[in-house]
Amino acid sequence: MLRCQKGVVKAELNGGTPIGILGGTGPEGRGLGLRFAFAGERVVLGSRDAGRGRDAADSLAPVLAGAGGRVEGATNAECARQCGLIVLAVPYAGQAALLRELGQDLAGKVMVSVVAPLAFVDGRARATPPNSGSAAEEAAAMVPTARWVAGFHTLPARDLLRPANRMDTDALVCGDDPDAKRDVMQLAGKIPGLRAVDAGPLECARYLEAATALLININRIYRAHGSLRIAGI
Repeated sequence: MLRCQKGVVKAELNGGTPIGILGGTGPEGRGLGLRFAFAGERVVLGSRDAGRGRDAADSLAPVLAGAGGRVEGATNAECARQCGLIVLAVPYAGQAALLRELGQDLAGKVMVSVVAPLAFVDGRARATPPNSGSAAEEAAAMVPTARWVAGFHTLPARDLLRPANRMDTDALVCGDDPDAKRDVMQLAGKIPGLRAVDAGPLECARYLEAATALLININRIYRAHGSLRIAGI
């Protein structure tokens, strides 16, 4: 269920309202959805087209056999209405239009941006931050009634989609709402081998988004799928 206190919507993890992923048909969205489902959560993969959302969910069913959670497909609008904690995983080019369409349904909800504005030149990734500094800060300005957090940018989709393997990496999470950030870090901690690290206020999202380009380029050079681990803490 949803608990409402002073206008704030709080998602109950493990058996409460589902976790939503807007733009959940891409590799990152499907990977996060799969991992959350393995942690026992009900997950809704949102898409512009309900059929694509269902197809993405169905593609995960064989891997999820015997797991405690489940994955469903829906439109992005249905996902926004049903879910209390929502991951924004759409390409940056589609972010503004989606938030204009769904903004009212996101009020009071914990929103996790994994969006990274990127351009590719000769096969190399380049960070292309908006004037606001980051896609997450831009999203928060567009829908200020939501409780914005940024994180999960540095997790390779390829590893997320292999739930039999431990992640052995860190999930860097930043935000200005302490309770929302705590909820997201708690969710990250349910994924075996994944350690949640508090990366500061939401303005630090610009560094997480840029790190996505950095990792893509490193992995291209080494033909790998590396991630980030913070030493010394």
